[in-house]
This record gives sequence, structure tokens and C-alpha cells, in this order.
Amino acid sequence: MIGIVDYGMGNLFSVSKALERLEIPYFISEDPEELRKADALLLPGVGSFRDAMERLNALGLTEMIRDYTAGGKPLLGICLGMQLLFEESMENGVTKGLGLLQGKVERFPGVTAEGEAYKVPHMGWNRLRFENSSPLTENISEGHVYFVHSYYVKTDDSDVLVAVSDYDVEVPAVVGRGNIYGMQFHPEKSSMTGMDLLRNFTKMIGTR
Repeated sequence: MIGIVDYGMGNLFSVSKALERLEIPYFISEDPEELRKADALLLPGVGSFRDAMERLNALGLTEMIRDYTAGGKPLLGICLGMQLLFEESMENGVTKGLGLLQGKVERFPGVTAEGEAYKVPHMGWNRLRFENSSPLTENISEGHVYFVHSYYVKTDDSDVLVAVSDYDVEVPAVVGRGNIYGMQFHPEKSSMTGMDLLRNFTKMIGTR
């Protein structure tokens, strides 16, 4: 069964409805001890990186997530939840993240190298471009997915990039290493491509 981490900053309704459509059993909890019993965790998120880490710390979820993944159990971060997997964010000053993957979170510049302004936040449909093979993308085409974000991950670890997209800069869209995965976009709002990615995650953990 999948445990959805409830720390007060996730779009729990849309994520849970997506799992229901896939007929995947789940529960929602903020209790670290209850979440430890899950076969895998989903870490959704919308809003501020700093606020999210403060909530995770206050609820005792930061160390639980680190211990959980150190034990080899799968974790999928979605949108802000993906950004939290990395070392730090520049949003509202430097804030330390979960540190499960190497990299930091920065704001889109909003200006191209040629000096042309572009819209931030990045909001809308963009095409995925697969970089490294992963069970997450098995039998899936490079379709379009739905993004809503003003910050993106910068990492020198190219091996962690499962799929990228382009919005003036190269945006890590799907990341993964070992049992830790993330999607910058909203898979539950990304039509068949997003649902297929979620389905593959559930297949990896034996819930389907």
C-alpha cells in the first residue's frame, strides 16, 4: 500500500484520485510511524520550499523519510515534493532540503541569454525528452505533461536525469536513483503520459 505524506502542503485530492483511477490502495497520513509501514511513499507538494521543510521538520517527517529511503523503500516526490529531494533551495534565502539527491533549486531567470523576458511561473504543457533509461519510463513515449512552477532543479549529476524538458533552460522533469524518484510536473494532471508514469511506479513496488 502507498502512503501519501500529508504535511499540509500537498494536493492530496488529485493525487489520491489518480491512484483510485489506477485501482492502487493508499492511505494519507502525517504520522511518521504509520507512514513507515507503507510499501512506498508519495511526497506531493505545492507552495514554498522553506515552508514545506519547516512543516516536515515540525512533524518529524524529515528524518523518517531519510530513514525510510535509506532502508531501500521507494519514494516518489511530485512537483515541490521532487524539489525537496535535493540538497537545498534558493527560494526566500537558502533552505536545506532532504538531501537525498545532489543538486539545488533555483528560480527561472525570466530573461533569455538574448535579453528577452519570458513568463515565470512556467505553466502549461511541455514535451518530455528521455535521457537515461528507467523503469518509470518503460513502454512510455515522450509525451507532453503539465507543469506549474517558478523554480527548477540544477544538478551536475546527469545520471539522475530520467527525462528533461525545455523552458529557456533545461528542466529536470523526471529524476531517479535507486529507490528515489521525482517528477517536477503533475502526473495526475498530465493525461495518459502522467498516468502511465504513475502506473509504472506502482508496478516497480509490486502494488499492481
